[in-house]
Amino acid sequence: MNRHDRSLPLEGLKVADFSWVVAGPVVGRALADFGATVVRIESGTRIETARMMQPFYRGEAGPENSALYGDCNAGKYGLALNLKTSEGRGVARDLVAWADVVAESYAPGQMASWGLDYASIRTVNPSVVMLSTSLMGQTGPSARLAGYGNIGASVSGYQDLVGWPDQLPIGPFGPYTDYVGPRFSLVILLAALDHRRRTGAGCHIDLAQSEIGVFLLSPQLADYFDRGTVAQRRGNGDEQFAPHGVYPCLAENGRDRFVAIAVCDDAQWRILVAELQRPDLAADPGLADAAGRLARAGELDEALAAWTAPQRAEDVQARLQARGVPAHLAVTSADWARDPQLAHRGNLRRLPSERFGAAFVEGPRYLLSETPGQVTRPAPMLGQDNEHVLRDLLGYDQARYDRVAASGALA
Repeated sequence: MNRHDRSLPLEGLKVADFSWVVAGPVVGRALADFGATVVRIESGTRIETARMMQPFYRGEAGPENSALYGDCNAGKYGLALNLKTSEGRGVARDLVAWADVVAESYAPGQMASWGLDYASIRTVNPSVVMLSTSLMGQTGPSARLAGYGNIGASVSGYQDLVGWPDQLPIGPFGPYTDYVGPRFSLVILLAALDHRRRTGAGCHIDLAQSEIGVFLLSPQLADYFDRGTVAQRRGNGDEQFAPHGVYPCLAENGRDRFVAIAVCDDAQWRILVAELQRPDLAADPGLADAAGRLARAGELDEALAAWTAPQRAEDVQARLQARGVPAHLAVTSADWARDPQLAHRGNLRRLPSERFGAAFVEGPRYLLSETPGQVTRPAPMLGQDNEHVLRDLLGYDQARYDRVAASGALA
């Protein structure tokens, strides 16, 4: 048997995905990539935020046009469900009874208001694994603090660390913890499913994005508790290495171009100054080690910028990489889309789309040798799979389906 004909590792896993925007849907997307049946529950009475977030296919804003939503929800079935109605909540209870996994990313207390909190759903499905991913966690004095990953980045300590030391902090781009949180959520969820397989016991996973962000700053926190050192903004600089920065290159098509360069050891320094044709720097004993270079980082940045400025960023990258010095152009979206390394790994996938002819999404985030993942279908349009979910997955007969549909619950 060809290895690509083997069953996917999560085939048979049933997931009710009540999450929204990014932090939760990315987890459901990964499960779908590896064979899980994932039902994405949302409502047209309150359009999911990600559906109205750019970039949009063809540049046209609209709830069915968001490439962000499309990327986070490819491979899922779409169910439109109005949980403000008793019939809608009844369908939701049937879904959580059907599911092996229930995922949600609402503010703490919202699921309980619908009777869908862990204490309630375990009465109808004792072995269910529930994942709740919120900004601050389900309990504690700050649990009700609502916000997106940009707030998570601020609470975790990232916003103050990104920027120039003599200017206001600018923080990392976008909702940072929305993207790091799911990597931890997925690992914990898979561990819980393995525990369920061995013991039959479900559980409730309470993951706080802010705590994940703090975990990734462990070195800075350890330094503070050990020596009282408060981490500071450094721009593109580094506390250990110099030169270490982003340098201007030759503009192309009216767009400024830059290249990132990092010297991580003395051997790389010697190679770099040889490329710069700066024998004066090579012979300077004060620059022979990292401490000396750090002390004169500003001077070295000026020398590098003067060398890179008249060159193409791609040429600097190729030249230095060939000699073993870490360097890469600062990529634009267009650079990323045509990157040969990402193309080799199937990072961008083209899917047939009824609405656009073709939809582009990222491929599976993990490459498994024996059971590689696959993206089977584009993200669903709102309510696209209502009948399939209720009739084929939940087993409703036609009369029952018609009653639910007539009640206004499927909206």
